[in-house]
Amino acid sequence: MTATDTEPNDTLRAVRIGMRMSQEDLARALRRAGEETGEANEASKRLVQRWEAGVSRSPRGVYVRALERVTGRSIEELGFTLAVMARVHDDGAGGHDLEPGPEGVAAASGGTDAVTEAQGQYGGVWLSRYEYYSSGRDRSYEGKHCVVLVQSGNRLTVRSLPGASSNPDSPLSIDLTVDQSVVTGSWTEQTAPGGYYQGARYHGAVQLLVEPTGRRMAGKWVGFGKEFDVNTGPWELRLMDPSTRKATLERYSRPPE
Repeated sequence: MTATDTEPNDTLRAVRIGMRMSQEDLARALRRAGEETGEANEASKRLVQRWEAGVSRSPRGVYVRALERVTGRSIEELGFTLAVMARVHDDGAGGHDLEPGPEGVAAASGGTDAVTEAQGQYGGVWLSRYEYYSSGRDRSYEGKHCVVLVQSGNRLTVRSLPGASSNPDSPLSIDLTVDQSVVTGSWTEQTAPGGYYQGARYHGAVQLLVEPTGRRMAGKWVGFGKEFDVNTGPWELRLMDPSTRKATLERYSRPPE
């Protein structure tokens, strides 16, 4: 291990001291934050010590979200490089890539915890956004849904919340499987009977890449059009709230902005 690998995270230590917390206090606050959001974690004094010593430089998504909630600062402002180590980006050729950052993080087949968080917790309320081209209207449109995601092992079940779509009465269903940082599955949308597509049911496949923070998935959908031509376009999911409590679901049961 090189000296760079073990460079202390003095930023995190300074933030903790500024909050008048001991390492045990911070660990306790992180566990409490996890309980409050329905995303339990096992933060300990030893884990905080490892972060501050620079031994562990890439917290898993569950800890990233707890750290940001407790401190009110982004993960970058806490001295970690996780959020800039890799990003899902448009490759300019119609696809998406998980781009390695300056730390040299591997893509989907890599071996770091930051990228291969196969056992990560993805449950919560997400914003689903996809783009599609309407040949009948000769322009591109955007479909948005607030969805609830339920995780069981490596399976993700995604369902739109009542009244939470940009197109009224267009429920969306997505069933996914997580394999390291790659998410693959199928989708179905039932369009509104009184809408432009007159109640037509569309379905297809989707593949997304998960960013290291676990707060965004981006990739492509594939599906058929009205004339049974195969179409494709970008699709992304962004985490809005890790809680699935009744009050949270009610708050997001409205058309997304």
